[in-house]
Order: sequence, then C-alpha cells, then structure tokens
Amino acid sequence: MDFIGLILWPIKWVIELILVAFHSMWTFIGLDPDSGVTWVLSIVGLVIVVRAALIPIFVRQIKSQRRMLEVAPQLKKIQDKYKGKKDQFSREAMSRETMELYKRTGTNPLSSCLPLLLQMPIFFGLFSVLNDASVKDQAGVGAMSQELADSFANAVFLGAPLNSTFINAMNAGGPWQVMVVAAVMIVLMTASQFITQLQIVSKNMSPETKASPMFRQQRILLYLLPLVFAFSGVAFPLGVMFYWLVSNFWTMGQQFVVIRNMPTPGSEAARAREARLAKKGKLVVEEKQDGAVAVEEPKKTQRQQPMGKARAKKQGGK
Repeated sequence: MDFIGLILWPIKWVIELILVAFHSMWTFIGLDPDSGVTWVLSIVGLVIVVRAALIPIFVRQIKSQRRMLEVAPQLKKIQDKYKGKKDQFSREAMSRETMELYKRTGTNPLSSCLPLLLQMPIFFGLFSVLNDASVKDQAGVGAMSQELADSFANAVFLGAPLNSTFINAMNAGGPWQVMVVAAVMIVLMTASQFITQLQIVSKNMSPETKASPMFRQQRILLYLLPLVFAFSGVAFPLGVMFYWLVSNFWTMGQQFVVIRNMPTPGSEAARAREARLAKKGKLVVEEKQDGAVAVEEPKKTQRQQPMGKARAKKQGGK
C-alpha cells in the first residue's frame, strides 16, 4: 500500500461502512439490493451523513472568508500605497503593514483554505470507494465486500448502468440512457454551482468589497467553476456523479442558510436580514442627527419572578 493509500484507508473504511449501512437499510425496507435506485439512495444517504459531519468546518470556512472579504478594501489601500515601489524597504514595509492588518482584524489568508484542505482527503476517499466499486468492481477495505461491489457495478438506474460514463457511451454508440442521464446531471450540477457562486457575488458582498480586486476574482469563478463541471462530468461514472450532484445541492442549500443568517456586514443580504428582524420587532432602528441609521438589538430584560406576600413584606421591612 502506498503512502496516499495508507492515509485514505481509515477514511475509505468509514465511508464504506456508511454506504453499506444505508444499502442494508433500504434492502431491509424492501427495495431490491441490486437495483440502481437502492444504490443511488444509499449514495444520497452517504452525502447527508458526510456533509452534516463537515458543517462545523464549513461554517468556520465561511467565517474566515467573510473576514477576508471585510479587510479586502484595507488590503487594497496598502497595496496601492506601495504600488510600483520595488525596493527592499518598501517591500518590507508593505509586508509589515499587511501582517499588522491581519493581526488587528484577526484574519489569516490561510485560515479560509485550511477547511478545504481538511476536506480533500474525505472527497478523495469518497471518489476512490465509489469508483472502485462501480467501475473497477473491486471489494473495498472494509464493509464493501466483493458481492456488494458486484451489485454496485452491475446496478442500473433508469436504464443507465452506474459504472458507465457519458464519453464511453457516446464513443460506443450507447446505451442512450447513459447519455441522457449524464447530460441531465451535468446540467443540474452546472446550474447548482452557478447559483451557489451567484448567491455570494450578488448578495453577500459589501459595496467596498465589490470595488476590490477580490470581487473580480469571484466574478471569474462565477463562470469558471460551472464550466469545470460541464467539461469534467462527461468522464465520470454515473455513480460518482450522483454523489457530486447531491453534494452540490447540499452546498447550494447550505450556502443559502449561511448567507441568510450570517451575512457579510454591509451586504445586500445583511440589509435584508436587518429588515426581517426589524419587522419582527427584534431590532430597533433609530435615526441619528447626521442622518445615519443605527440598528441595535433590544436588550433582554430579566423576567420578574412572582413574590409571595410573606417574602414581599420581609423585603419591604429591610
């Protein structure tokens, strides 16, 4: 076993256990163990468990990204201050001021990448388990026996084998069901990724951030990432694509919840949240003399506990 395989071994073992557990549950309910529907539902269950376990990491990543977006205008000012200056003194001064900004605001450019790096072994393990079972027809490292791998490899969903790819079906002239199912999933994957990025760009960025270079990078990703799904999806087996598709829908919904409840200050989503809270009476909006609007949460008052006559008389006599 190579070094990467050694690292992925415990991850694959857990993934196989979850996948087989869902397969056993659907089989116990009465579904055909060799049906493509049973295996697709098992993949959906796997996505739910894995993505739910990654929620704390995702929230931390969102908070780190939001802090980086908030300091982007200040970072641009430092970069503009030393623009065109290539001497050693200027480079050291720019680096020093940048580090002071990160320290003062509690941000770190690497902190937003760390959660993603932690997720990468999990996604590699997922791909390896699904690919080995559905394409290579190999037993796994744990719960995925050779019998279950055979069942997965031969499973058919809506007339399309889960181990087939769009490109292979097109080169072989069929089955056409594979091309139709794969094409539909590629369109849905591309659309969900585009909507996820669009939520960030259109609703969760402050006006200052939209004027910074970081916004231009986000605009590029808005159109670039969906194209990655469009071009790479044709080469992935349907079993892997089902995981990818469900995971994309999870990310889209999760992103919607985060933006709605934890928006970037000053963004359109933040103003919409303040309006909702004010409508419900959970925020107090005051007009200041300079015309600015201050939004404050009302202070919670402690509920007065009922007091008996004897206790009231005793306290009154003090």
